[in-house]
Amino acid sequence: METETETETGRRFCLLLSRLVLLLFVFFAKSSSAQHRAPGFLYTRARGRCTPQYWSSRTESWPKMVPQMSTVSKVFGSRAFERYRYDLTLLEAAGRNDDGDNVFARLVKESTAALLNSYARKGYPYAAWEVKTLVIQALVSKEAASVQAQKFSQANQNCTGY
Repeated sequence: METETETETGRRFCLLLSRLVLLLFVFFAKSSSAQHRAPGFLYTRARGRCTPQYWSSRTESWPKMVPQMSTVSKVFGSRAFERYRYDLTLLEAAGRNDDGDNVFARLVKESTAALLNSYARKGYPYAAWEVKTLVIQALVSKEAASVQAQKFSQANQNCTGY
């Protein structure tokens, strides 16, 4: 015959076990429904994986076909040579902080990220050759550079990073 304490211990164990099962049920129910809700913090954090800031700080992630020390003029052509320092590297371009009022600085910063994304991110809206062609076309005027920098910026911000 069971003693009073063994019965009480058994009840407490069952109560604890049922609460644990309930907690697990609630946890799994929330995690499966979270997949169907609007994206949260983790999603927005992953979006930053296509920005110039990401590429300038994560050099180990650069695609091999785009060497960090390549110069902007070698990658984007002779028009870029006319607008930027002859020895400006892609790594320096991605990390620029002088792009506030300077549309050409913003263009080279965003186009560097766009070029890297075109090689590294499936589903990125621009191919590498398109990025290079659009940069050459945008270097003709401040207005064209501003418009193209904004388009690259939007594509880089909206990229999911996968």
